[in-house]
Amino acid sequence: MATLAAKLVEDLKSPKVRSKFAYRVMLGFSFLYFFRPEDIIPHLNVIPLAKITGAIAIIALVMGTGKDRPRKVPVEVKLIFAMFLWMIITIPFAYWRGGSFLVVFLQFSKAVVISLILTLTVSHLMEVRKLISVHALAVAMMTLGSIVVNHRMNGRLAGLGEGLISNPNDLAVNIAISWPLCFAFFLITNSIFKKMFWGVSLAAMVYAVMATYSRSGFLALSLGMVLCLYEFGIRGRRMYLVAIAVGSVLLFAPLSPHNYSKRLYSIVGERQRGDKDNGSAEARENLLRDSLVVTAQHPVFGVGPGNFPSYTKLWRVTHNTYTEFSSEAGIPALIMFLFLLRRSFWNLGKVRRSKDYGPNDEMRLFAGAVWAGMGAYLVGAFFSCTAFQLFPYYMVTYSVLLYKLSQETSPTKVRLEQPLVVRERVYSHA
Repeated sequence: MATLAAKLVEDLKSPKVRSKFAYRVMLGFSFLYFFRPEDIIPHLNVIPLAKITGAIAIIALVMGTGKDRPRKVPVEVKLIFAMFLWMIITIPFAYWRGGSFLVVFLQFSKAVVISLILTLTVSHLMEVRKLISVHALAVAMMTLGSIVVNHRMNGRLAGLGEGLISNPNDLAVNIAISWPLCFAFFLITNSIFKKMFWGVSLAAMVYAVMATYSRSGFLALSLGMVLCLYEFGIRGRRMYLVAIAVGSVLLFAPLSPHNYSKRLYSIVGERQRGDKDNGSAEARENLLRDSLVVTAQHPVFGVGPGNFPSYTKLWRVTHNTYTEFSSEAGIPALIMFLFLLRRSFWNLGKVRRSKDYGPNDEMRLFAGAVWAGMGAYLVGAFFSCTAFQLFPYYMVTYSVLLYKLSQETSPTKVRLEQPLVVRERVYSHA
């Protein structure tokens, strides 16, 4: 045993071994975050998994950023770190300093860690694939689980447990963000059984969004699906996807939940009795106005991260990521966040213009999926609070990793390192 321990210590002196170890630690961290076993396994919530995952992230930070690691840090990571520093500055001005301290250091700090470690340790497209697969598989399984156990809140499908995606609206928006990632795996795999799994998962995710009666989820998912159809179907010359899309609309329309059309009509028309609105639309409008008022009253430092519910005495979140930033951390935090989103699309645009985009099928599929997911997120963020969740920062990190790999590898190298390549027609560069 002592010999094995000594060998492990000796091995960890190697920068390459440390990098692989840090990546695997972050893969485990991602598994715990996305699958969230403490939310679905009884009595497991007594174990402080949030603190454990935080400790895991710190281990990865130490292991992955040793003195032998490269010091070049992407702009996006610097932006996330700048947001973190700014939120620390806002704590003394917060309405409830203790609450803001916990939000900043126990929640948002993880966004800094994951973005930094992954950008420093990921060096192959297969590693990106594993990360995205954990994300996609987790959301797919959580969705299927929610449908099977039929966990409902006020007649609406809710997520498993009482955690991150237990609320119907949060479940719907996170499904919308992740649906394009699952669709990419449906196209990538050549296994009939895997195609069946991803096909069933994609259909279940569409049904789940309808069953949540979430208008924000519907809008976000619709945009994500349209972007996927354009990216993979039209640009990718897979015209059979257009036929599948038309058939799916014809199939799901009669299978939609009771009064679903009334629920959707309330987006643009008058709210009607029986559309399961229960005053939520008016409440959201009032919260939007209140968050804008709070932003105007506290434009620089906000009222403190996580403090909007207690400051307004409404005990409700803003239900808008953009005003969540502006009202709780000030307009400077919102500007940095918007610039971060812009950089993500810039990264994906660079990937499309890289020399690896044409020859490598997985690079195209993942770049297109992240692009569609980010588009869905832009809409979903208008109706959900995700400022301190990790979902958007993972998506940003995916864009950074794809851009990094597209600039560092050649088509020949990619083909040698990636034996599993989908035999699809290459995109037109016209």
